[in-house]
Amino acid sequence: MATSLPLAPDAPAPQDADPLAPPPFAPLRTERLTIRPLRPEDAADLHRLVNDWEVAKTLARVPFPYPRDLADEWIASTRMQMAAGHAWHLAITGLEQAGTPEEREVLVGCIGLTRDAGKREAELGYWVGRRFWGHGVGPEAAGRVVSWAFANIDVDRLVASALVDNERSQKLLGRIGFRETGDGVRDFVARGGPMPVKLFEMTRADLPAPAPSATPPAAPALADGPADAPGKKILLVAACALIDGDGRVLLARRPEGKPLAGLWEFPGGKVHAGETPEAALIRELKEELAIDVAESCLAPFAFASHGYEKFHLLMPLYLCRRWTGAVTAVEGQALAWVRPQKLADYAMPPADKPLVALLRDFL
Repeated sequence: MATSLPLAPDAPAPQDADPLAPPPFAPLRTERLTIRPLRPEDAADLHRLVNDWEVAKTLARVPFPYPRDLADEWIASTRMQMAAGHAWHLAITGLEQAGTPEEREVLVGCIGLTRDAGKREAELGYWVGRRFWGHGVGPEAAGRVVSWAFANIDVDRLVASALVDNERSQKLLGRIGFRETGDGVRDFVARGGPMPVKLFEMTRADLPAPAPSATPPAAPALADGPADAPGKKILLVAACALIDGDGRVLLARRPEGKPLAGLWEFPGGKVHAGETPEAALIRELKEELAIDVAESCLAPFAFASHGYEKFHLLMPLYLCRRWTGAVTAVEGQALAWVRPQKLADYAMPPADKPLVALLRDFL
């Protein structure tokens, strides 16, 4: 198990709401598991599973023996921490006797992310009850939470640690994208003092590539030339800075499952073969935001040219102040109306960043 997950109330959550706080946590699903907020009725099962020396000895902030009333206190504290965007400590559950009249949800373990208020990073921790070891619960739950974190929490890096002699946890972290960065020491409550640990970290670039879509997308417009021409292909993407009556600019957050998930960008999308950038932008704004834009309302402003690993992106940016319809997140993506001077507070893809200063100065 990773060592960071506490099972005692943390310090009080910050009182000021984070302007980039994620939406209320909705349960995450995997093939076999549900990852959801802890409930008061989980306390008895949580106590039974974690009050086990083989589990507790791997967790830095867990006492042993583990008092029963501490389970109630800790579960109550997780609600406040989550509401403040400070930490997400969650239940891992599965189904026993699935598909039968006796089907019931069972607590398997816990997983958590603790966000560092002073840095754009969060720490991952987890544990699994001993009776569920050897069934792949850890990587299935941790991989799902890591993917969710980069798409929904305003962080650029996740960190974790594992005891030097806990090879199982070290291998798990490597499987889901973490890289070992060195050695450290942490105090372990149950063991009565400091213990050596391996340190790990990962960024968005370390996430496994999304599974390919069953239906290939329409081919984007690429630079003319033979298929085997040297150099990177040029990918043409059109983007739009929608500006409302108060002078705010709309940003959309890339959803989980897409490259660069969790970063904020100007709405738009790929230019398909045979399309003009203006036509592509009108189509994308209708599909993604449910608004209608006339080509005459799109004003060319600037463009980005950025080399990614496998292609070179060329992205014209248009300004638009007039449209019909209410801006709606059709695909469930997070949206934010941002004042120009605040645009730099939002983490954006490398191609979008140079446009921020130009847009801020212009507006």
